[in-house]
Amino acid sequence: MNTTETLQQLHQLKLTGMAAGYKSQLELPLHQQLETHEMMAHLVQSELLSRNNQRTSYYLRLARLRLPATPEQIECAASRNLTKQQLAVLLEGHYIQHGEPILITGSTGSGKSFLACALGYHACTQGHRVMYLNMNRFIEKITLAKLDGSYLKLLNYCERVPLIIIDDFGLAPLDHQMKLALLQILEDRYAKKTIIITSQLPVAKWHEFINEPTLADAILDRLTEKENRIELKGESLRRKIK
Repeated sequence: MNTTETLQQLHQLKLTGMAAGYKSQLELPLHQQLETHEMMAHLVQSELLSRNNQRTSYYLRLARLRLPATPEQIECAASRNLTKQQLAVLLEGHYIQHGEPILITGSTGSGKSFLACALGYHACTQGHRVMYLNMNRFIEKITLAKLDGSYLKLLNYCERVPLIIIDDFGLAPLDHQMKLALLQILEDRYAKKTIIITSQLPVAKWHEFINEPTLADAILDRLTEKENRIELKGESLRRKIK
């Protein structure tokens, strides 16, 4: 069997990473090509890397993150109330493994959404599915699901996603049905799956925003018992960009 046939069969088997690794070896002079056992290890590593990259790309498409943010772009500084150590701990991913919420608050332009999207991006690269919704989209999604009869299906999907990001909590008013839906999602995920919520409102004002004491107590109980809280400070990053 010649090398061309081998490459064709690798592609037929959808081993595109192996095919690329094998082709790269064939392009080298004979004395630089790997020996048999080294070649096999190289091809397996190439295939694993290719599959990981494909999975990450797929998860990023599903997530539909609002901003193309990465952890490397996060500005850590005492003036922002965010240290490199805090970010490094989050990037270890223990909060996802333990189902711990992350609550990110701060004024307009402080970088809340950017940080949330960077954490979502990193989660995708680590092999976790992510669902991103700003508050308006959350309301639309729940409303449409109730209208077309897919509400239970949506709840089941939300229960399985390792990380949900809800952006701009507190900007849009919530009616009673939306509060119940949020509570149900939090209840299904409690201590099992993670949620990141960003808000201009300090967490201390969330109870007042929800404005139904019983539901507010239940929602905040599920969010604040084991949460990682980040209160971003400093001047607007948007002004710095301008």
